[in-house]
Amino acid sequence: MTVIKNITIIGLGAIGSVYGNLLQRVSDLNVRVLVDSDRKSRYESEGIFVNGERLPFAYITPNEKTEEADLIIVSVKYSHLPRAIEDIRNQVGKNTVIMSLLNGITSEEEIAEVYGEDKVVYAISNGIDATREGTSIFCSNPGKISFGKKQNETISEKLIAIRECFERAQIPNDIPANMEQVLWYKFMINVGINQTSAVTGATYGVFQKIPYARELAKAAMMEVVQLAQLQNIALKERDIDVFFETIISSLSEEGKPSMLQDIEARRFTEVAMFSEKMMELGHRFNIETPVNQMLYQIIKTLESRFNY
Repeated sequence: MTVIKNITIIGLGAIGSVYGNLLQRVSDLNVRVLVDSDRKSRYESEGIFVNGERLPFAYITPNEKTEEADLIIVSVKYSHLPRAIEDIRNQVGKNTVIMSLLNGITSEEEIAEVYGEDKVVYAISNGIDATREGTSIFCSNPGKISFGKKQNETISEKLIAIRECFERAQIPNDIPANMEQVLWYKFMINVGINQTSAVTGATYGVFQKIPYARELAKAAMMEVVQLAQLQNIALKERDIDVFFETIISSLSEEGKPSMLQDIEARRFTEVAMFSEKMMELGHRFNIETPVNQMLYQIIKTLESRFNY
C-alpha cells in the first residue's frame, strides 16, 4: 500500500504556507520546504506566519541530500516555475509524485516535460481566502484541493495515498472524474476574477455587489468558454452564472484575489498564465479575445510602473 511520508513544498506564498502549515501539524509526516540559501537564512531568522503563528518549518536547499520525496507540492509563482522544476531534481525519486498548485493550465505539462507524465498530479485549490502581507499570511478558509490525473475513472494507489494524507491534515479535497475540465473551470475563474480585480481594485465584495465588475469578469470568462468548447472541454455559459451565484457569494467581502494582492504589493503578476495564454490560444484557433487583450494591456501597463 502506497503511503505518503516525506513531503517537499516549494513556494511559500499564501497557498504553500497555508497547506504546509496543515501538513506539518501531522506528527508522522516529514514536511520540508525547499528554498535557496538566501531565503533559508531569511526565513529561519524572520519566520513565516499564518494567522499570527510562526510556523516551525524545516528548510532545505536544492543541493542538500535528503530522502526522496513521496509528494512534492509546487506552489511558486508561474515566473519562477522553470527554476523550481530544476530545484526539485534531488527530491525526485522512482516513486515521487509532483503536484502543481499553480493557477493556469500549463504548469503540469511543463513539469511532465522534465520528469514524465506518470509523476505529475494535476491539481487546483478552490475557495481558499488566504492573503499575504510580507511573511504573514491570513486565512479563514483553506478551500479545497481537487486533484488527480486528467481522467479518473479509476483511482490509483498513489492518488488514494494523497487523499488519505490530506484527510489526516484536515485539508478538504476531492478527486474529480474529469480533472481536465476542473482545471479549465478554475482557469476560467482566474481569467475573469483575478484579472478584473487587478485592473479595478475589486475585492470579492465588489463582485458581490457591483454588476459592472461582474459583467467585465463574465466577458473575459466567456472567451475561455469559447476556446474550451473548441477543444471538447465541456464548459458552458451557465457555469459562469453558477460560480457567481454560489462561490463568489460565499467569500469574505474584504478578501482580495491574488493578482490584486500582487498589484498592491508592486509584485509582477501571473498575467502570462491568463490573458497572455488566452491571446495565444485565440491566435491558434482563430478566435478573437478582445476582452483578454484589453486586460493584458492594462495589467502590463500597471506592472511597467513598478520600475518608476
